[in-house]
Amino acid sequence: MACISSQGELSESARKMLAAMDASATPEDVASRTELPLFRVRAGLREMAEAGLVELNEEAYSPTQLGRSLLTP
Repeated sequence: MACISSQGELSESARKMLAAMDASATPEDVASRTELPLFRVRAGLREMAEAGLVELNEEAYSPTQLGRSLLTP
């Protein structure tokens, strides 16, 4: 599952995951809020972390300023 297209656009699932994170959330929290499978959420969060859209703090992820900026129209 690619969370980010080659044009730099978020996939629908990546958009859902970012929107589900207020300040910080565990992968389990994000899966519960989005109703996406946990394995997909974990993979998506890793991919978004590599792209600088979220950051891992201990066991929870939080959106970066870049990640938040992609959610606003």
